[in-house]
Amino acid sequence: MSKPTDIRITGVRTSFQHYQYRTPIKFGGVAVDSAVVLDVECDVVSREGRVAHGSGSMPLANTWSFPSRELSFAQTQDAMHVLSQRLAKVCGEFTEFGHPIELGIELEELFLAAAAEFSRELQLTQPIPKLCTLVCGSAFDAALHDAFGRLLGLNCYHTYTRELMNCDLGTWLGAGFAGEYPDAWLRREPQARMPLYHLVGALDPIDDAELSQPVGDGLPETLPQWIHHNGLTHLKIKLNGDDLSWDLERILKVDRVTEETQRERGVAAWHYSLDFNERCQSVDYLVEMMRKLRERTPQGFDRVQYIEQPTARDLKAHPENKMHEAAKLKPVVIDESLTDLESLMLARDLGYTGAALKACKGQSQSLLMAVAAQKMGLFLCVQDLTCPGASLIHSAGLAAHVPGVAAIESNSRQYCPVANDGWRDRFPGIFQVRDGSMDTRCLNGVGFGAVKP
Repeated sequence: MSKPTDIRITGVRTSFQHYQYRTPIKFGGVAVDSAVVLDVECDVVSREGRVAHGSGSMPLANTWSFPSRELSFAQTQDAMHVLSQRLAKVCGEFTEFGHPIELGIELEELFLAAAAEFSRELQLTQPIPKLCTLVCGSAFDAALHDAFGRLLGLNCYHTYTRELMNCDLGTWLGAGFAGEYPDAWLRREPQARMPLYHLVGALDPIDDAELSQPVGDGLPETLPQWIHHNGLTHLKIKLNGDDLSWDLERILKVDRVTEETQRERGVAAWHYSLDFNERCQSVDYLVEMMRKLRERTPQGFDRVQYIEQPTARDLKAHPENKMHEAAKLKPVVIDESLTDLESLMLARDLGYTGAALKACKGQSQSLLMAVAAQKMGLFLCVQDLTCPGASLIHSAGLAAHVPGVAAIESNSRQYCPVANDGWRDRFPGIFQVRDGSMDTRCLNGVGFGAVKP
């Protein structure tokens, strides 16, 4: 089966941008103060001989996607840098025609094989994880989708149709999706506004008493300042997961300071998400903490909208981490573990009741997971990888087009605003947060491109 609009890759180029954070961010107990962003340029040709160019971008967040006790930060970052170049070679040698989703899923298998071979060559004591390979591959996948949209003069979300695809969803998601296509599960036009989750990092000062080393760059430095600056109504609270007293007191202080600030603003309703970065040793820890939170502040407990993956990402290795009791309290969202349909189904069986979609796992894979999660009736959110520039537009587009997504994150404005230089004035709805939300109406341009309001 083929369509005249099918494309193949004719050229790929990569480049890397390096940025220092204005303040460090803590992931899984590790403080990170810099970022490497992979940019990909992709040329394609259709069966009809039409040509187009697309681009994709993604931070290579090794601390999150390649955590290791055996390899150093520099080693895992260098591995992602070289792997990205290997994936460019894979794309350059890939000659198949197809729709971007079809090509993206095929390329994912080739990317994983390349990562395994690269791990053997380097004799790494810890092989490159699948999640890490997906992050590196996501920029290539995004460039492919962007190029296809540009070739047809369409927004990417107008290209996931029966008319343009050779395979239906049943090809990847099973017989229950036979005859269906992604467009039936997506908004054709972006949601007008998306609530934004602001990150309250474990190292971030909550109030003036915690502000020991001001940055002094004119941006907000404490939580009340950020709330007033962006009109925030959604806060993501980073927690340690190994110190119940600290975690509980952290939430209580955030709640207390936020309540005082929102009272000043005349705001009556706001929400929290809780992120343990997989560090809870057991589900019992989480359940106990949530029960203590409800005892100490029933209103604060009610403001918790969902909980991100609290325990280890290797679900098969830890079948004892069943979320059924925790999920009775709040939606519990699979994040780091979600790399394919198998992991989504396993998470559901273990009691997870939500799924975090991320552009850094690839547009093709994210769309399939969005469809499957909706079919399962799961709570949905779109989360960030401190994405700046083009990668934030990609992430915001995913959030604005998937029905039921609760909110979107955007952390680069806090930690790496320099990487957004040149984007704020062009796309203010995405890069200048007002009233606690993004104005996502502009995300209807050709490809992934935003258009000026």
